[in-house]
Amino acid sequence: MATTGNLDQEQEPLLTFDGFSTDDENDPNAMSLVDHLEELRWRIFKCLIAIVVFSVVAFIFRDYIMHFLEAPLPKHINNLATNGKSGIITTDITGGFTALLLISVAAGIVASLPVLLYQTWAFIVPGLYEREKKYAVPFIFIGIALFVVGISVGYVVIRFPVEWLIEFAANDFTPLITANSYFTFVAFFILVFGLVFELPLVVTFMAKIGMVNVKTLREKRPAAHVGMWIAATFLTPGADLYSPIILGVCMSFLYELTIIFIHFAVKDETRSEVA
Repeated sequence: MATTGNLDQEQEPLLTFDGFSTDDENDPNAMSLVDHLEELRWRIFKCLIAIVVFSVVAFIFRDYIMHFLEAPLPKHINNLATNGKSGIITTDITGGFTALLLISVAAGIVASLPVLLYQTWAFIVPGLYEREKKYAVPFIFIGIALFVVGISVGYVVIRFPVEWLIEFAANDFTPLITANSYFTFVAFFILVFGLVFELPLVVTFMAKIGMVNVKTLREKRPAAHVGMWIAATFLTPGADLYSPIILGVCMSFLYELTIIFIHFAVKDETRSEVA
């Protein structure tokens, strides 16, 4: 536990609501609220540029991406398909283009993740202390790794809700799966899993900067699990039973894993300061 002397020697600046120090109003490095908003605008603009660029690249390779996303679809769907073409159909003149555009944008978001994480970190880093800025590189690489794991898990388990939704009323209706409905479902499902798997990174970072601690996470555990399972029912795009259960299990597992990780990753003195 930090002593009074150490606290006096390492007095940290008071932060304003926009994350910047107010100890020295004449500090030439200090940013005004207008400057801060201007920086935010440029950070968002750079993120959008990255998404557009990677989306264009993904559109060029759209056929490969489309075949990859069609893998979870049962082979017997849309028996009207002939000549080896996809069993997915379109019902209007713009349906095919819209579906391919959606696929390209989703792939562009995934591919631009390193840029998005870097811009996010670059925006918040001016409001952090020096001891917190050293986590920049781990923040980016761990974020990418967790996102890749998340979308991989989403891709593996998506076949269960897809098959359930299709087979549920297969005896009463002839399933004709449209491109827009299928690819919207798949893209949203996989991206949700990728974002959910960022939970350990976000919470651990919050613990590093003193916003939460292990004690708080343990005390709020019941409410957190209930809240996550309720959120899982709204985040999953289908009306099936599998999607919210799978996502809820993943979120609960990640929450418990985060508590264990913070217990060993965050130094004892940091936990003592925020307790």
